[in-house]
Amino acid sequence: MSAKSEILERVRKAIGTRVPVQPVQRDYRQQAPADLDLFEERLRDYNAGVYRCSEADLPATIREVMAARNKSRLLIPPGIAASPEFIQDAGFSHVELDAMEGVLTYCTVAIAFTGSIILSHGPREGRRALTLIPDYHLCVVYANQVVETVPEAIRALRDCRNRPITTIAGPSATADIEMIRVKGVHGPRTLDVILIE
Repeated sequence: MSAKSEILERVRKAIGTRVPVQPVQRDYRQQAPADLDLFEERLRDYNAGVYRCSEADLPATIREVMAARNKSRLLIPPGIAASPEFIQDAGFSHVELDAMEGVLTYCTVAIAFTGSIILSHGPREGRRALTLIPDYHLCVVYANQVVETVPEAIRALRDCRNRPITTIAGPSATADIEMIRVKGVHGPRTLDVILIE
């Protein structure tokens, strides 16, 4: 008997007879009506700016947010129609992305309970570099994209299996061992969200 066979035989004996695995009881809340006020509260807790408007008022709200942040031109993914205040992503380098004033995207789903926004990097969300390198991110979220719980969001991502996923929970920040908070390490330092009701 080889050493490998001997080791595997010992492992089999140690494991013993296999017992069928019982299904895991999932008695935690998996679904609830989305609470838009809670979503806004969580975003504000994370120091994100939140603006609410109707779809008809979206262009005016975008201009309002840009003016409040002193932004004149934002980068957009290829799936959003270009206009003078936007620069469409043409595969800019990391250095070029870093020089941009910021980026405007949409999202795939948002979670009210955690105040998280999830991007699956479709045509209106752009590639990951587009949403992680510029120092400012303005994200448009439709009310019907907001779910209450994480399990609901995971189910909503079912069709995005072959795409990268980015989860945003406020502006990027981290703290070192001395608890000194640093912004902008893993993504944009400033996040604004427009919630379309």
